[in-house]
Amino acid sequence: MAITKEIKRLEKSNVSLNITVPKEDVRSQYNEMIGEYTKNMQLPGFRKGKVPREVLERKFGDALKDDALGRVMESSLQEVFKDENLPRGDRPLPYSTPELQGKPVFDFYNDLQFSVIYDVLPEVKIGQWKGLKVEHPYAEVEKNDIDKELEEIRERNAIVMDRDDGASAKKGDVVTIDYQIYEENGEAKPDMQRKDFVFTIGSGTNVYKLDDDIIGMKKGETKEFIKEFDKDNTDTMLADTSRKVQITLTALKEKKLPDLDDDLAQDVDEKFKTLDDLKNNIKEKLDKNLEIRLKEKKLNALLTKIMENTPVTLPESMIKAEIEGRWRRLARYYNTDPETIAQMMSGSEKNKEWREIAEKALHSRLIIETLMEEQKIEVSDEDVEKEFESIAAANGAEIEEIKKHYNEDAIFYLKEDIREKKITDMLFAENDLKHGKKENYLDFMTDNG
Repeated sequence: MAITKEIKRLEKSNVSLNITVPKEDVRSQYNEMIGEYTKNMQLPGFRKGKVPREVLERKFGDALKDDALGRVMESSLQEVFKDENLPRGDRPLPYSTPELQGKPVFDFYNDLQFSVIYDVLPEVKIGQWKGLKVEHPYAEVEKNDIDKELEEIRERNAIVMDRDDGASAKKGDVVTIDYQIYEENGEAKPDMQRKDFVFTIGSGTNVYKLDDDIIGMKKGETKEFIKEFDKDNTDTMLADTSRKVQITLTALKEKKLPDLDDDLAQDVDEKFKTLDDLKNNIKEKLDKNLEIRLKEKKLNALLTKIMENTPVTLPESMIKAEIEGRWRRLARYYNTDPETIAQMMSGSEKNKEWREIAEKALHSRLIIETLMEEQKIEVSDEDVEKEFESIAAANGAEIEEIKKHYNEDAIFYLKEDIREKKITDMLFAENDLKHGKKENYLDFMTDNG
């Protein structure tokens, strides 16, 4: 079709696409559609494919025009968006459906004109990104960090044994309980009860925080009490409420931790001969994880500084897609569905916090992508080969074995990772990055900053 188009920039990274379709093309597509209908439609008194055109138009005139209008607009949009010369910034985002403006007039005597509005990739004009002075937090692996890892290894290698009859539950015991949490009206509902729930007292792994309520109970004992749930409880249905709770302790066990000696090290892996070998291995792993996290912290601090010089208007559809993607990942982690996560976050301060995190992540990503394009960051075959060598060395595998796991799509994403590493190295080289506040290892590794 010989269509003409006009694209206008609007606020909030929206564009208006105005399309004009010549009346000759409108008539041609209408006639083509009528031809399809006359070949396939069957009406009383006519054989299939023998319905006269005038009968068809007289009976379904308005419906046919509406159908033709939809076809013309759809084919016009496809023609515009499939044009390889259409700038990236004029294309709709994958999750932004063009929205029709007004009601187009369909006739055979005038050109068809219609407009749609959709979200596009925001314009990014990078401000100062060189010569910046930025402080970032840092951490070091301390003896207590290694000791903590050793304690976790002891926990994983512990023997769980039944406690004596008549023993009282204490912190560190492994308990099995049946519990029921009642509605405020006293009703017992199935979705607030559970049987054979196992956890370690004091571990903080139960959402209702029943640990302290179980201490002192004996196997076979049932206990009823009123529990005050704080306003920050992860179950928003219970937050800031008082509910009756019933608990039955059905099993009581204790952990017998292995001694911290050479035998434990050998049990963990036969390559360790002594406890010192295990400690050194832990130190190496913690240092490696710290190196990766430190790089992330440095980049985050630097990008936060660049954001101040690079304002970006994010379209709502982009923010929504980012938040929903995070919900899906969280749902997979907790083996639930995204709708449940969304419901938990709805109307809460956490929802606002998630939005802020999503906006910052998108802002950072747009800066990185724009810099990679402006600095013409490319990836050579030699770069890919070196990356394969690095991956093989890290996994103790042969290069050819690693390559077997990379199809065309995987190699594309590998190249994108290499591009990002290159622009990150460039950013670090062009700016003055210094240590700021020292944090303990665990906080440094787990916070979102």
